Amino acid sequence: AFVNDKAQGRLARIRLDHFVTDAITEIPNSQGTHGIFPSRHKLDGVYCNSEFRIPLPNDGRDVNDPKKYGALHTCVDAKTMKVRWQVQVDGNMDLCATDYKGKYSMACCYNSEEGVTLAEMIAADRDYLIVFNLERIEEAVKAGKGTSIGTSKVPVLDGRKGSPYTLYIPVPKSPHGVNVDPTGRYAVCAGKLSPTVSVVDLEKVGEAFAGTIKPRDCVVAEPEVGLGPLHTAFDNRGNAYTSIFIDSVVTQWNIADAVAGGNPVKQKLDVHYQIGHINASMSETKEADGNWVIALNKFSKDRFLPVGPNRNENDQLID
Repeated sequence: AFVNDKAQGRLARIRLDHFVTDAITEIPNSQGTHGIFPSRHKLDGVYCNSEFRIPLPNDGRDVNDPKKYGALHTCVDAKTMKVRWQVQVDGNMDLCATDYKGKYSMACCYNSEEGVTLAEMIAADRDYLIVFNLERIEEAVKAGKGTSIGTSKVPVLDGRKGSPYTLYIPVPKSPHGVNVDPTGRYAVCAGKLSPTVSVVDLEKVGEAFAGTIKPRDCVVAEPEVGLGPLHTAFDNRGNAYTSIFIDSVVTQWNIADAVAGGNPVKQKLDVHYQIGHINASMSETKEADGNWVIALNKFSKDRFLPVGPNRNENDQLID
């Protein structure tokens, strides 16, 4: 298992047969290692998003020059735990995902405006799902096209807009979580500051990289699911379950109905309260079984009596 250390910008690997940490890797030029996800097609890479933009290099020389700030998408070798490469992007990155074929990794991008105040950071109606073309990146690194930053020897590629290594798919607004459904065809981006989720057809991404369609053409549905969508889980019946933070509900909706243009929402289930993360049994695999959904609720509010310095938080198991 792999665990991110957001405060220190590190990645840990845990042996599940002994439940001990057997390796810790410091990720260079990274602040706020937030979203991580391993490759799914085989044990290969672990992809890590640095959420916050920092001066590159972060040694104080360019702290007052916003043009020198950036965030990096990092590949760590899952077997050796060495950093393979990094790609600089526009904006901030949140959660991460990978496809089932080993072709793409993905990152939700917010603050594409690269602002520093709240008003600046949420000015645009759309931000991006950034898709990384792993074959192109690996070829470029092998060909020696990477540069280095500061004292780090890790090759860094420029993946800002217009790069051949990245695809910026416009989605509303400050997207938070991205999750890939069990069929491997669709990536679902939760809008956070939009009441919508964006369904991205991964089979169209190759066409967009080739320039035969526009990046936005990869979005095949954008249903409204509630106020403050954050994360999505899946069953084996084509349904998605999105956590809705402000409404404090789990919205069940059908992917095929959304793509067909109908009303995909099947149910909204109240949970208490302010749900953030969500998962379902075997959801992030091709063997999703559709038995259980787990709601991870952030705030208990008045649900429990105060018995100490904190109130108990309440998670819920949903059939």
